[in-house]
Amino acid sequence: MTASHSTDLGLIENRTQLIDYLAAGCKSKSQWRLGTEHEKFTYNLTTQQPIPYEGENGIGTLLQQLEKRYGWQPVIEDGITIALSKDKAAISLEPGGQFELSGAPLETVHQTAAETAQHFKEVEAIGKDLGLGFLPLGFHPFWAREQMPWMPKARYQIMRDYMPKKGNLGLDMMLRTCTIQVNLDFSSEADMVQKFRVSLALQPIVTALFANSSMKEGKDTGFKSYRSHIWTDTDNDRCGILPFVFEDGMGFERYVDYMLDVPMYFVYRNGHYINAAGQSFRDFMAGKLPAYPNQTPSLSDWTDHLSTAFPEVRLKKFLEMRGADGGLPPFINALPALWAGVLYDQTALDAATDLVKNWTQADHVYLREYAPKQGFEAVVAGQSVREWAKHLLQIAEAGLKARGYLNESGADETMYLQPLWERVAQYQPH
Repeated sequence: MTASHSTDLGLIENRTQLIDYLAAGCKSKSQWRLGTEHEKFTYNLTTQQPIPYEGENGIGTLLQQLEKRYGWQPVIEDGITIALSKDKAAISLEPGGQFELSGAPLETVHQTAAETAQHFKEVEAIGKDLGLGFLPLGFHPFWAREQMPWMPKARYQIMRDYMPKKGNLGLDMMLRTCTIQVNLDFSSEADMVQKFRVSLALQPIVTALFANSSMKEGKDTGFKSYRSHIWTDTDNDRCGILPFVFEDGMGFERYVDYMLDVPMYFVYRNGHYINAAGQSFRDFMAGKLPAYPNQTPSLSDWTDHLSTAFPEVRLKKFLEMRGADGGLPPFINALPALWAGVLYDQTALDAATDLVKNWTQADHVYLREYAPKQGFEAVVAGQSVREWAKHLLQIAEAGLKARGYLNESGADETMYLQPLWERVAQYQPH
């Protein structure tokens, strides 16, 4: 959910600049990287309750200790540390205190695994001293919404006020969910479109593979991934499966048109957030934004706005995979392995394209609704999601073998798919 606040990238004079901004993400294959993000709940080991920002063992202290012991650099807002950065990686806070690592762009899953291990080593060492624990799950199984603290980040107040106007579960999304995401590159507009279509179609299969959020306040919700379900009742203006991605004419320009119709949250100026919730970026470009009249946006405003849409796959200068519940390190490493295997080898990508080519729009809609609820038991195009998951893992495994990246022991990246194979193998149909 983190929005960037880069220095002013220049005023936007026309729509073409918005298209060119996305197109500038095209990279040669040698420059493709994996950026893995993961969140976890923080809690007091003694009371088993969520922890606030303030206090001797609060999240603010956790950030300070990471800065002091491990060389992270603080990001300050209104005089307090709200994030950290180091070596192209960042640590940030979700609204309810979920602790997020946005990893550096790395070449291999082996590097991602090392980064993940180092992060958990650091936070667990500090957590031991502060009496803190960490729970990486898609949705907290016990805490009520009212128990959750709010982090002192100004844009969260804007979202907090706006979310209930757009859906019933937006505040739960903000406060009680955690995810794993991975960001991947593309070489051209055509490559982006192929990857976007494949990953958007397959996202519900990934949701089923990573589902671990069936409980809410100690009771079974009836969903395998309640986290994923929450997004269906958060804000339909900015969430969902984006049917236009599968239509003729999909490209950077079509995504720009979509984003211009996504309502804004804010404008960030001089260290402060101006509440523009529900207002139009098109009006902003015309100098007619009610919250900020007679002003026009810069490209840094566009980068912020791109981060306020939450479809299952999100386009920036890269593609973000957003379908997985938060999880333990083996699953954190499994997600970039899965998507690198499918999307970063052309033979694998073509095989995945063939896998989903006959799925209809109705199939996509069905999967988005029923994969979070039924998991592996959902059936689409004549096969269960469990069978589709097997096909997907086979394609990913072949793609990772073709990539040929070995660790110091001579093992390739297919080793990181093991938790997913085990899930498929161990599942017992009801």
